[in-house]
Amino acid sequence: MASLVMEIHSVTPQPAKIQKVADALTTGAVLLYPTDTGFALGCCLSHKQAIERLRQIRRLPSTKNLTFLCDSLKHIAEFALVNNHAYKTLKRLIPGPYTFILPATKAVPHFALDPKRKTSGIRVPAHPVAQALLQANGNPIISITAKHPDKDHNDDNEYLLELLEPLVDVVVTSEEYHFQGESTVINMTTDNFSILRRGAGYKTVLQEIPEIVEAQ
Repeated sequence: MASLVMEIHSVTPQPAKIQKVADALTTGAVLLYPTDTGFALGCCLSHKQAIERLRQIRRLPSTKNLTFLCDSLKHIAEFALVNNHAYKTLKRLIPGPYTFILPATKAVPHFALDPKRKTSGIRVPAHPVAQALLQANGNPIISITAKHPDKDHNDDNEYLLELLEPLVDVVVTSEEYHFQGESTVINMTTDNFSILRRGAGYKTVLQEIPEIVEAQ
């Protein structure tokens, strides 16, 4: 069972509860928590063992690129190489249900990188609880969609929580959820941006980046 289960208000997160979860993250806890796209598994970027546990829960190979969540564009620029074109585009889209694939800086630990491409997937979530946790933590949170490798929870949030609670250290719930579904993934490793996956916010991406193409 998770050592800490915390219900945090979805619109006005309670600072004391947020800080308690953030403190657990800094000590290496693995977290199950809500974002704008759905429930996610997360841990602190600086904790290698926590990242390995996260991979084990989802049974992910070391080559699987993990996303990390930042609270703002300022943090994105710290962990990714963002040219002027990418910067202007990011400003128009964040926060929101988008994952940006960008060249990683040396500030990203090697165990959080795509080892072949040296890239990182980065998101700035539009969710009060996720934002509050990021700001209290002061660092990005490594994050991946919460799924059980052997069970199909069919978007049943209560069943998902039941399945994953024994596998994590901290569970964050809310009184209600307004999940948008999986994020739209945008490749920004060159100036010719491309969509790697259609998801939430896809139509907005087409409006904001008319020249964007679908990856082959």
